[in-house]
Amino acid sequence: MSKKVFLIGHPVGHSISPAFQQAALDHYGLDVIYEAVDIDSEALEGTIQKLRHRDVLGANITVPHKESVIPMLDNALGDVAAIGAVNTILNKDGVLTGYNTDAIGFLQSLRKHGELEPAGKSVLILGAGGSARAVSVALAKEGASSIFVANRDLQRAQRLVDTLRPLGNFSGAVALDSQSMKSIASNSDIIVNCTPLGMHGSTGATLSPIDTDLISQKALVVDLVYNPSETPLLHRARRIGAKTLGGLYMLVYQGSASFKIWTDLDPPLEIMFEIANKALAEKYTN
Repeated sequence: MSKKVFLIGHPVGHSISPAFQQAALDHYGLDVIYEAVDIDSEALEGTIQKLRHRDVLGANITVPHKESVIPMLDNALGDVAAIGAVNTILNKDGVLTGYNTDAIGFLQSLRKHGELEPAGKSVLILGAGGSARAVSVALAKEGASSIFVANRDLQRAQRLVDTLRPLGNFSGAVALDSQSMKSIASNSDIIVNCTPLGMHGSTGATLSPIDTDLISQKALVVDLVYNPSETPLLHRARRIGAKTLGGLYMLVYQGSASFKIWTDLDPPLEIMFEIANKALAEKYTN
C-alpha cells in the first residue's frame, strides 16, 4: 500500500520542499508520495485528523499553522514546548506526535556551512516571529554569550526575550530603527535575519532589515530567506567583507531531520541539496 506525507500550510505553492523530499523518498525506493496541500484555518483540524490513517506517515506543517496545530496532536517532543510551534508530525498507529526541526536545521547550517560554533558568540536576531523564536532557542541552548532581539515592534521583541530568558543569555530587546542598534550590530559575531524582507516576489524584495554599514566585517550574516539565494542583505554584507549564509541550508537540514523522523533512514543530503537548488532555480529565475 502506498504511503503519503503531506506539506500543510496556506499558501504552499511557493514551497520547494515537495521536490527535495520526494527525491529523498525516491532515492530509497520507498512507495511514498509527498504532497503539498493548501489548507485554511477552518479546515485544519479535519485535515490533521486524517493524518491518523494507516496510509499516512506524517506531515510537515508550515505557516500559518505551526502554532495552532499543537492542541490537535497527542504528543509533542523535543523543542516544541520552548519554540511553541510544530513543523513535523509523525503518525504511528494513529497516534500523532509533533516535533520542531527548525532549531536543528539552523544549527546544522551554521556549523557545516557557516563554519561557526555559537558557544561564546554575541548574536543579533532581526525579527520576533516564529522563526526568530526557533533560532533564539537554538543559540541560547548552545551557549551564545549574548542575544539581542531587534524588531520594529519593540514590545513584541521584549515579550520574546522575557519568555526565553530562562534558556540562556538574552541581553535584551531593541527597536530596529533605534540608535542603540549601531553598537549592538557592530559588536555582533552573528546576525540572523528572521524577517521576510528581501524575499522574492514580496513587497520588501529589494529591502534589507538592517543598514549594512552597521555590520562588522568579522560577522557572520545569516538570512533565513532562501529565495533568492543571495538576498539584498547578503549581497551588501558580502560586499563589505562579512561572511554570509543563505536560508536554503536551514530549509534542507530541517527537512532532512523530518525525513529521518518519518522513515528512520539517513537522509540523502547530497541529493536533497541538488534537487532543492534545481527547484529553486526553476521557480525563481525569470
